[in-house]
Amino acid sequence: MHIIFMAETEIRQMHKDIEILKRDVAVIKHILSEEGELTEDAKKRLIKARKTPISKYVKL
Repeated sequence: MHIIFMAETEIRQMHKDIEILKRDVAVIKHILSEEGELTEDAKKRLIKARKTPISKYVKL
């Protein structure tokens, strides 16, 4: 039972992470389609994402 709860919790967290990624990608797509160039905020987010170590990402 405990293992099932842990798996459900992990799936919920993965779902949340995927939803965040989907929103971020939608923002990037919108910016690129409107302006053809990233805004300063998007550039900062991209720099931050590139600096994030792989170990911080959720393992599938």
